Amino acid sequence: MVAAEAYLDKLNDEQRQAVEHGATGPCGPLLVIAGAGSGKTNTLAHRVAHLVARGADPARILLLTFSRRASVEMIRRVERILREALGPQIGGALSLPWAGTFHGVGARLLRDRAETIGLDPQFTILDREDAADLMNVVRHELGFSKTHKRFPTKSACMSIYSRAVNAEARIDETLGRSFPWCAGWADELGRLFAAYVEAKQAQNVLDYDDLLLYWAQMAAEPGIAAEIGGAFDHVLVDEYQDTNRLQASILTALKPDGRGLAVVGDDAQAIYSFRAATVRNILDFPAAFSPPARIVTLDRNYRSTEPILSAANAVIGEASERFTKNLWSGREGGGRPRLVSVRDEASQAAFVADAVLENREAGETLKQQAVLFRTSSHSAPLELELVRRNIPFVKFGGLKFLDAAHVKDMLALLRFAENPRDRTAGFRAMQLIPGVGPSTAARALDAIAAASAPFEALTAASPPPRAAADWAAFAETIATLATGQAGWPGEIAAARRWYDPQLERVHEDAETRRADLAQLEQIAATYPSRQRFLTELTLDPPDATSDEAGPPSKDDDYLILSTIHSAKGQEWRSVFVLNGVDGCMPSDLGVGSREEIEEERRLLYVAMTRAKDALSIVLPQRFYVHGQAARGDRHVYAARTRFITAAMLGLFEAIAWPPAAAEPAARPAGTAKVDLRAKMKAMWG
Repeated sequence: MVAAEAYLDKLNDEQRQAVEHGATGPCGPLLVIAGAGSGKTNTLAHRVAHLVARGADPARILLLTFSRRASVEMIRRVERILREALGPQIGGALSLPWAGTFHGVGARLLRDRAETIGLDPQFTILDREDAADLMNVVRHELGFSKTHKRFPTKSACMSIYSRAVNAEARIDETLGRSFPWCAGWADELGRLFAAYVEAKQAQNVLDYDDLLLYWAQMAAEPGIAAEIGGAFDHVLVDEYQDTNRLQASILTALKPDGRGLAVVGDDAQAIYSFRAATVRNILDFPAAFSPPARIVTLDRNYRSTEPILSAANAVIGEASERFTKNLWSGREGGGRPRLVSVRDEASQAAFVADAVLENREAGETLKQQAVLFRTSSHSAPLELELVRRNIPFVKFGGLKFLDAAHVKDMLALLRFAENPRDRTAGFRAMQLIPGVGPSTAARALDAIAAASAPFEALTAASPPPRAAADWAAFAETIATLATGQAGWPGEIAAARRWYDPQLERVHEDAETRRADLAQLEQIAATYPSRQRFLTELTLDPPDATSDEAGPPSKDDDYLILSTIHSAKGQEWRSVFVLNGVDGCMPSDLGVGSREEIEEERRLLYVAMTRAKDALSIVLPQRFYVHGQAARGDRHVYAARTRFITAAMLGLFEAIAWPPAAAEPAARPAGTAKVDLRAKMKAMWG
C-alpha cells in the first residue's frame, strides 16, 4: 500500500472520488459522468494506477477502450503514474495484458475458448469489405441479385445485418427504424442472413460483428460467464456512452451484480447511433444493479472559457433526458461565442477564410484552428475558397490502408495460408495468377473444401494450361507459408517475393505501392505471429495508404477541417461551426424521431465544447441542399438552429458578415439621367 499517495494530489475532489472508489478490493458498480474537457482519460488512468498501487493484480484488470491507440496511451499513462507512486519498485514496463478494444479482447477470448464453443481456433477474421463480398456471393446464390423489384445492395444488406446484431433487434424492427425502404424484404433478408452465417461457418471465418456476438452468446452461458467474469477483479470501460446493446449485455453477464465494474462516459456526447450505439446504456446504468451504481460527476472543464461553457450548458440543458451537470472552468476571459449571419455558403466560406487569416496574423497557428461540419459535403465551398487563398488544410478522412488493392492482395495470401477454407481470401489470391479467372478459382476452392488435406488439393488442382507454371509456384508459396518454414515475420517476405511480379503486372504505379508493402512488413515484425498480426490488423488498421494519395504537403502548418463525429475528443483554440441552421443542424435526415433530434442536439454540444478560446457558429441565410427526396437539388432559406433558442441569445454575440456597407456617395451634380424604362419599351416597339 502507498502511504502518502501524493500522486493523487493533482486531482480535483470529484476526480479523486472516482479514482479511490473501492480501491481496497472489489466494490459496487461505479458510473463516472465525465463532462467535455473534464480530464476523463487522466482520471481513468489514475484509477487503474491506484488499483495496482493498492495491490490489484494487473493481469486481473480488464480495461476496455474504443481504439487500440487509446489502450496503448492508457497503459503509457498508468505506467507514468505508477512510477511516480512507487518509484523503482515498478521495475520494467507495466503489463496490462487485458487492455484493448471490445473487438480485440473478444477475438482473444474466442480463440482461447474456441474448442469449448465449437469454433476452429484457426479461424480468420473478415474485414468489412470482405464480409460484404461474401454477403454478395450468398445474395447471388439465393437469386436475390435478379429479383423483379430492386433488392438491397450488398452494402445495405451488410449494414442491416450489422445493425440488427449490435442492437439485439429483430430484422423487421431494424428495417422499420433504420431502413424503411427495405421493409418489404424482411423474409428474404432473414434467409440471406441465415445462409451468410452458414457460409462463414463453412469457411471458418468470423466477421467484425461476430467478435461481439460470439462473446455475448458465450457470456449467456452461466458457467462460461462466471469463468470469464471471475478472471477479472476489476472491469473498466471508457466512452461508455458509445457502447451498443450487445456490449452492455456482455458486461452485465460478466458482472451481474456490478462488483468491480466501473464505466466512464458522458451522455451529452452520445452521437454514434448510426453505429448502433445507444445512449440508453449510460442513462440506464445506475438502475441496472441492486443496489444502484454510485455516480460521480466530473463537471470541471479544463479546456474552454466560461462564456463558451455557459452557451454549451444552455444548449444541452434543453435535452429531454440527461444526467444533470453544468460545466465550469474558472477561465473568465474571452468573449461570448459568436452567431455569424452570412448571406449564403460562398459568404460563409469567405468569412471563415478571413477569420482564419486574421487569427493567424494575431499569432494563432492554423493548426490551432478547426472548422467543423455536420456532413462531409458541407465543407466543399470552403475547400475551394481555401485553395483559392492558398490556405493549406487537412480534412479528416481518406483512403483506408486495408482498402488499397495491393494491401488486400497480400493479406489475402496470408489469410488463405492461415485458413485454406477462407473462400473470400482464396478467391482473391488465386485470381492474382495470370490466366486464372473466377470459374477456375471456384472449382479449386470447391475441391479444397471437400478435401481432408486442403493444401494437397490445391497442388493437385487442374488450372488452365497457360496458368500451370504460375499455379505451381502459387501452391508452393501457400504451402511454405502454411507450414511456417520461413518463420515469422519471414513469411511476409516470402509472400512478397511471389506477389511482386503480379504487382508489377497489374499496377502501373507499382513502385509507390511497394512502399506500402514495405510498411506492412515493418508492421508485421512488431507481432509475435501471423495469427496475431492478421487479427490485430483487421481490428485496428492504419488510417491511410499512399495508394491514390495526393501530392505531399510541404506546409508545416495547416487548418483542420473535420466532421463533428471525427472531432470528438479533440480541442482547438478557435473553432468555426458551419451551417448552424435547421436542415443542417439538425439534419433533414435527423428529425424522424425524438431520439434522433436529441442526438442532433448532442452533436451541436460536442462541436461547441471543442473550442478553448473562441467559437463561431455560422448561419448562412441561404444554402444548397443536395437531392433531398424527390425534390432534387435546391436552395433553401434557413432559420437559426432550433437548438439555440431566443432565450439563449444573450449568451452569444450576434454579428452580420460582411459588415453593412457605407452609404453610396451622392451622384455628382450634372450627371445625365437615363430613362431605362423607355428603353425597355422600345425593345418591342
